[in-house]
Amino acid sequence: MHRRLVTWMWCALVAAGLAASACSAGDAKARESAAAAPPELAVDPVAAVEQPIARFIRATGTLTAEEQAEVAAETPGRVVSAPVELGTRVAEGAELIRLSGTETEAQLKEAEANAAQIEARLGLERGAEFDVDKVPEVRNAKAAYALAESEFARIKSLLDQKVVSQSEFDQRRTQMEAARQQHEAARNGAAQQYQSLQAARARIELARKAFADTVVRAPFTGVVAQRLVSLGDYVTKGMKVAVVVRINPLRVKLTIPEQFIAAVGTGQTVGFIVDAYPGRQFEGRVRYVSPALQEEQRALTVEAMVPNPTGELKPGLFATARIEQPARTPGILVPAASVHTIGGTGRVFVVSGDRVEERIVNTGQAVGDLVEITKGLKSGERVATRNVGKLADGLKVRP
Repeated sequence: MHRRLVTWMWCALVAAGLAASACSAGDAKARESAAAAPPELAVDPVAAVEQPIARFIRATGTLTAEEQAEVAAETPGRVVSAPVELGTRVAEGAELIRLSGTETEAQLKEAEANAAQIEARLGLERGAEFDVDKVPEVRNAKAAYALAESEFARIKSLLDQKVVSQSEFDQRRTQMEAARQQHEAARNGAAQQYQSLQAARARIELARKAFADTVVRAPFTGVVAQRLVSLGDYVTKGMKVAVVVRINPLRVKLTIPEQFIAAVGTGQTVGFIVDAYPGRQFEGRVRYVSPALQEEQRALTVEAMVPNPTGELKPGLFATARIEQPARTPGILVPAASVHTIGGTGRVFVVSGDRVEERIVNTGQAVGDLVEITKGLKSGERVATRNVGKLADGLKVRP
């Protein structure tokens, strides 16, 4: 009996030891599982809000010069001066090139001499109005006619008194008629000479213009984009010698999709960016709207004028622009940090209790630090804004 008691006690001790060992192992495994479980992430949820949004029409285009002129020579000649180079800023009327003016100057002097000769023949002072009766030849002819007329009147009275013969009377009458015709001829000749003077003066103007055209000038204030001739070159009439562009202001030509044409009009503000100046935004104002759509693109072309006083913007730059629409429409907005984009697909994580639900969403317009959600989210739903890239659907989080 004593032996059985000892055996029973020994068995009890062994069983107790095994039980204690099992409990210790279970606690260790529990502690290991707790240590291996990932910590709950903080998500800082923010509720989606619905509010009116200023809508923008996005468009692309190219900056172009406000004016561009291919300046040509208007008279032939050899280039004797070319004071401008590529990129030279010029004012309106500034000299671009100068041609030899020897021949045109001589033609001008000849034309002036011819006109002066006719003026002297007519007795016409420079700047005075033409009066045919003041021409010396006409005045002489008029005096001769008056004298002949007076002699004829005297002879006629003597004929009535039977003092002179009929033949003498006829002679005086013939002399008077001849004087009258000479007077008329002198008047006609003077009028013809005056017309010759007008032609000579016109030749003076042509010669003067030809002489002035030996200097090719800038048609407006701008920048020289090209100089096409050099010293010693011989240019002909109509030959291009330089290209001048006006870069203040510039034009930005934009293509607007058909569905937005009713929202575009003159006077609207256009904001745009260019790759040459990252992070900077420039502004212009719509000045021209095409009266018709482009048939191949079903789009409307508009042009905005862009101030460019410093010349930092250059013609040819590609511009990404947006035009504000006059009406505001509601939209659902969330912080931009809440949207996680992978492969062009936007995702947000909606916080519900201590879990998150992944949602595929479509994004719209950015409004400062917020972004519009056009599909996949309702107003009032809370979205995670922190640790978004580490979240997964159904994950437990610390709100």
